[in-house]
Amino acid sequence: AMRSAMRSAMRSAMRSAAARNALAAIVLLASARPASAQMALSDSIRIGINRVFATWTDAEGPGCALGVSRDGKVVFQNGYGMANLETGAPITPATIFHVASLSKQFTGAAMLLLQKDGTLSLDDDVRTYLPELPDYGHRITIRHLLTHTSGLRDQWDLLSMARGRFDENRITEADVLEIVPRQQALNFVPGTDYVYSNTGFTLAGTIVQRVSGLSLRAFAQQRIFGPLGMTQSHFHDDYTMLVKGRAAAYARGADGQWHVSIPNYDTYGATSLYTTVGDLLKWTANATTPVVGDAEMTQRMWTSATLANGDTSGYGLGIAREVYRGATVMGHGGADAGYRAQIATFPAQRLSIAVLCNAASAVPATLMREVADVMLLDQLAAVPEPVRALVTPSAEALARMAAVWVDSATGAPTFITRHGDSLVLGRVTGPALVALSDTTFQVTGQPVEFTVTPNGLVRRTLSWPTRTPTVLARRAVARPSRAALEQLAGRYYSEELGATYVVTATDSSILINTRWARERELRPAYGDTFIGPFQIAFTRGRAAAVNGMLMSSPRVRNVRFVKAAR
Repeated sequence: AMRSAMRSAMRSAMRSAAARNALAAIVLLASARPASAQMALSDSIRIGINRVFATWTDAEGPGCALGVSRDGKVVFQNGYGMANLETGAPITPATIFHVASLSKQFTGAAMLLLQKDGTLSLDDDVRTYLPELPDYGHRITIRHLLTHTSGLRDQWDLLSMARGRFDENRITEADVLEIVPRQQALNFVPGTDYVYSNTGFTLAGTIVQRVSGLSLRAFAQQRIFGPLGMTQSHFHDDYTMLVKGRAAAYARGADGQWHVSIPNYDTYGATSLYTTVGDLLKWTANATTPVVGDAEMTQRMWTSATLANGDTSGYGLGIAREVYRGATVMGHGGADAGYRAQIATFPAQRLSIAVLCNAASAVPATLMREVADVMLLDQLAAVPEPVRALVTPSAEALARMAAVWVDSATGAPTFITRHGDSLVLGRVTGPALVALSDTTFQVTGQPVEFTVTPNGLVRRTLSWPTRTPTVLARRAVARPSRAALEQLAGRYYSEELGATYVVTATDSSILINTRWARERELRPAYGDTFIGPFQIAFTRGRAAAVNGMLMSSPRVRNVRFVKAAR
């Protein structure tokens, strides 16, 4: 009777908003009734979990799939919303999703299996297997690739800089292997910093193929997915290939309607795993009851990298570590086009959660934490109280803080703006800064603290992993004239990208354009540095004449351009 009611509601849901609301109520009620594999949960917990996804039950919108396991056994699975808005297919626990960067841990596992075979070592120089990479004067190891400590520039940011856009331009492994060797410099000396870079995992996938003679897709099927019974999982190496049961993905357009948002690339290793919540729970169960590899493999994947200065990165071999309400969480998120994903294991609580969504606006990490709140109840520490001001800062203290502060390693500016008797983190608006003293302020809603010292602004991270504080230098906010901006105008070419950018001036900013992209505005930050979709710092030569520019992003530092002669 319950299944019949659900089918009836699904049919009528397409016709009226009232029926859609009825469908949501029926889904919540039906899901509260345990299937045989879900007998361990009480009705109150089951209903509480479903309430987390109450906004994703619309029969005319995308949604999410959820899987929960305890002690390696599935205790809850459900689907919410629609897998395909054109066919009306609903999301179920069996729906297949592209899971983006969740893929990385499987690439890491593949490398560890090859190391166990004696075929390679994670401490090998990557140029042993990828001789086409330049010699940067510093040894890059496979371990560096898998821990985001290689210094290699991120492939997606490089391709975005080179192409101007991703839309309608298929991206392949060959495209990555063409642009990465063009790079003449690293972001940093390998092992000295942690900057998330998809490049390392794409190159790791290439190494798997060159060492084993099998594509990463075939290797993972043979050594990981097959033995674990992950029958609905594969590395997707041809984006035109049909996949039965796959969810389409969507993003809201400027018109407020859902539009298709599907990845347009064949790269794998860093991304492109297709899987289900049920298959992912089979993988998390392998951590405690190994079928693939052994307990040592899991421990190595979960161990965070240590940087040259002794800092802990918080990232192992494709798996990140965080602390949530006092509990250690091992997992990873993923976001490509309209797909969103999160997998998490709470080792001490023996709980694993997988959330896969097909809406760009979904935040699976938040959904995962809310499910954990329901499942773990009083096993988690209390939610921290919001930070409160301890003093009323003086006018002098506000004036000292309000400025543009610059990171010497990246050139990235941090704006702190004064609004009357308060400060915000941002050029105009942003999160408020709460005064802990006349010299120390904490960012509202963020585990970040700033302290003004004679040497600059000290930025500290308060959450795990704590890192060595960064000292930012105070700079004057740039307000160049139209005449000064005109001096920057011209054509700039980058050998590293194989791209030409045209720079033009407005009264208060510059516009950049390349190839098929529309013009994009960058606003003055400090000196000759401008910020917008990218950060650009113009360089000068003799007589202070502009001779080039350096383009950066959060994952790419200082790609060089040369200004063409007029």
